[in-house]
Amino acid sequence: MNHKLISSGALIAVLLCSGCSAPALVGRPDLTIYENKPLPEPVREDLVIPPRPYVLGPSDHLDIDVFGIPELSKSVTVDLTGQIALPLVGELKVSGMTTSELTTLLAQKLQQAHVLDPQVTVNISTAASQIFTVDGSVAKPGIFPLSGRMSLMRAIARAEGTTEFARENYVVVFRTVEGNRYAALYDLRAIRQGLFDDPEIFSNDIIYVGDSQARRLFRDIITAAPLITTPIIVLLR
Repeated sequence: MNHKLISSGALIAVLLCSGCSAPALVGRPDLTIYENKPLPEPVREDLVIPPRPYVLGPSDHLDIDVFGIPELSKSVTVDLTGQIALPLVGELKVSGMTTSELTTLLAQKLQQAHVLDPQVTVNISTAASQIFTVDGSVAKPGIFPLSGRMSLMRAIARAEGTTEFARENYVVVFRTVEGNRYAALYDLRAIRQGLFDDPEIFSNDIIYVGDSQARRLFRDIITAAPLITTPIIVLLR
């Protein structure tokens, strides 16, 4: 097989021609694409992410207020067993409950303790139990708090994005549902182009971004060889 060297002038011509055709944005059939004009302005409903009920868990900090009874109003932390302790109520298992469910339960318990018409309010001062993990080829791997609704793209942005060696077509989300382990493979490039929906991330999900060994290999070779006088040919498997 004969190989021809491309002169610098020819290379410039090729690069110039590569910019002759404007890039085209493609997406799903239900994706409306605007070219060189403003997008429609969102309405009020579009500006708010639909809420998801927050489920209490260990390490969550709660502010519990019983109107008119300061001695029953407390700031408490859900312990590692998922319980809290309050005057006249004792220990309560709150892990897995929402704040509204806990409010109703506390009012019932206080009524049983002969508190007349207790007006109870429960607020989450620090949400610490709902988390997700991002690992692999991202700038800042780690465990992050899940506040409100979260999508895959936002979760990776929370980890400060992918690295130069990331395989963006190999992003895996691991999830446990009713004791069963599941894994789903996603392509970030396709999600960016609107070909697929940006999937929702839930508490305890683990996101892994794959690594491109080929890119890393070329980087290591170039770093190790300050002056390359012959072409580098690498067999990629």
